[in-house]
Amino acid sequence: MSDGPMMPMPISGPSTPRRGDFFKASNGPLLARLALIAVLLVIWEIAARFGDRLFVAPPSAVFVSLGTLLSNGKLVAALGLGLYELIIAFIIAAIGGGLIGLFVGRSRIGSVVFYPIVLFLYSLPQAPLLPLFVLAFGIGSAGKIAFGVTHGIFAMIVTMAAGVRDIDPLLLRAARSMGATRGQILLNVILPSATASFFNGLRLAMSGVLLGVLLAELFVSQAGIGFFTHRFADGFQPANLFALIAMLAAMAATLNELCRIGETRFNRWRG
Repeated sequence: MSDGPMMPMPISGPSTPRRGDFFKASNGPLLARLALIAVLLVIWEIAARFGDRLFVAPPSAVFVSLGTLLSNGKLVAALGLGLYELIIAFIIAAIGGGLIGLFVGRSRIGSVVFYPIVLFLYSLPQAPLLPLFVLAFGIGSAGKIAFGVTHGIFAMIVTMAAGVRDIDPLLLRAARSMGATRGQILLNVILPSATASFFNGLRLAMSGVLLGVLLAELFVSQAGIGFFTHRFADGFQPANLFALIAMLAAMAATLNELCRIGETRFNRWRG
């Protein structure tokens, strides 16, 4: 018994790569970023050669200055001191802001009494308050660390408080119905659910702390990063100034990458 004529099977040729496949590859985004950076550097190099060399330096000159500055022991020591101040201020802002944000977000008293004060302090401009920190802590590292903490801790508090407030109440109700204590609910429900908000707050706090420490360095430093910044700017040395900025950007990018790695590791349970 015949089943009818056989239909020819379509011959599939090589699949055409789609536009989004490149960015789904493991190294696609990295290659795209590197290509964009290369294009921007080329544009900068060409534009700088037509500009005033007293104000703009091409990337080639900046790269040469990087090697020169790294051989300057005083500058390397200033960068090390600045990194130390940044890390200490960041740790204080992260831990202090995280704990206060947890209290504000999960406590009725904290939400009603303390949270409006936090929002008020967060809205205040910090730069005019720098002389007060100098009077209170001096012109050393303590004043710069304290000023950096004030730039990062409030962002951490607000972000963490918002994260713990948005926890699904069904999870909390289920945990209580199974007899979980407050400590168990905190460790197994609240903190894991607020992980994303915590790391978002870390990134915001890191940016704020970096800004605060650098502002303090610019205004009160006598031998640190601020001293060299003023020296290069007042001496019309744009290549050295851009090289110093590149070093500071590398410090910030390293801390941001550490935050990203930590976020990826602690958020694996989300799938």
